[in-house]
Amino acid sequence: MKYYIIVGEASGDLHASNLMKSLKKDDSEAEFRFWGGDLMQAQGGTLVKHYRDLAFMGFAEVIMNLRTILKNITLCKQDVLDYKPDILILVDYPGFNMRIAEFAKKNKIPVHYYISPQIWAWKENRIHKIKRDVDEMYVILPFEKPFYEDKHQFPVHFVGHPLLDAISNKLSPSEEEFRKTHHLGEKPIIALLPGSRKQEINKMLSVMLEMIEDFPTYQFVIAGAPSQEFEFYQPFLKNYNVKFISNKTYDLLANSYAAIVTSGTATLETALFKVPQIVCYKANSISYMIAKRLVNLKFISLVNLIMDKEVVTELLQDDFNPKRLKVELQKILDENHRKEIFMNYFELEKMLGGKGASDRIAKLITSKE
Repeated sequence: MKYYIIVGEASGDLHASNLMKSLKKDDSEAEFRFWGGDLMQAQGGTLVKHYRDLAFMGFAEVIMNLRTILKNITLCKQDVLDYKPDILILVDYPGFNMRIAEFAKKNKIPVHYYISPQIWAWKENRIHKIKRDVDEMYVILPFEKPFYEDKHQFPVHFVGHPLLDAISNKLSPSEEEFRKTHHLGEKPIIALLPGSRKQEINKMLSVMLEMIEDFPTYQFVIAGAPSQEFEFYQPFLKNYNVKFISNKTYDLLANSYAAIVTSGTATLETALFKVPQIVCYKANSISYMIAKRLVNLKFISLVNLIMDKEVVTELLQDDFNPKRLKVELQKILDENHRKEIFMNYFELEKMLGGKGASDRIAKLITSKE
């Protein structure tokens, strides 16, 4: 079978690469062409465009880069037609992928969507296009199945969350080896995860770094995103006693005592590593004002959304400031507060459906040949 896969960010690259691995087990003749990243490329096939050239965050940024986005959509449509895949697999990234789904459906290419667009948060009217253009939908959050099936009468497959596999399959070094390799001292580690996009990092990291002087008994370590070069981070490192580790976020989380995390998939990853965290988010002011009017959610982090309560503190926009961040960081370093977080983390993991998401999807896909 010939598979054409489209992802638009680092987390999609991770999950799609694991799916490719599972598809190769069930389909010995699997061929891949894709828009993705280094992890997918390691599984074989042809990389058409890297996700680092696709990621634009926020309403204002999308408008500013609209010409590039439209050019990419046109390129993708033609490339899909030329490749003539047996199945098109779209991974999250709805602004782009929903347009490709419509095009593929019109051209009689089966459309499988992995990691649903978050229409339960906003743009719920996208359900009409999903029903029209998507043949099979694979959802990874427990509340998504009743949302689709009970509310919108659209059958979907709840396959469990792929992060459970990604984390359980990761062989991390021992704490001693990790600290030695990265020249870290014996102090407990506070991980700083400022995001993967330049726009995020620029807004988040400076405030995170201001915590260093107030917590001298801890060492702070920045998790460098695989999509960014070290040179991009250098201006942030000049005035602080902070370590930088690139593309080793799971190893860092496995050895961290606490974390300050930009909202996104990393909040769930941090929870699954059982690391108490503060979730932060600061967007372009125009983008945030628009989003606040459109998004119908009590929480922004996946941890709180899945649990339907505040398990981790969220500091958004003006609340994300050094004074408030210091107060919240002191809280998650307190032993009694940490115990409560751990109990909630264990409950969260139970709700995510168990390991084996990629294998389950691969079997569902290949069974429809």
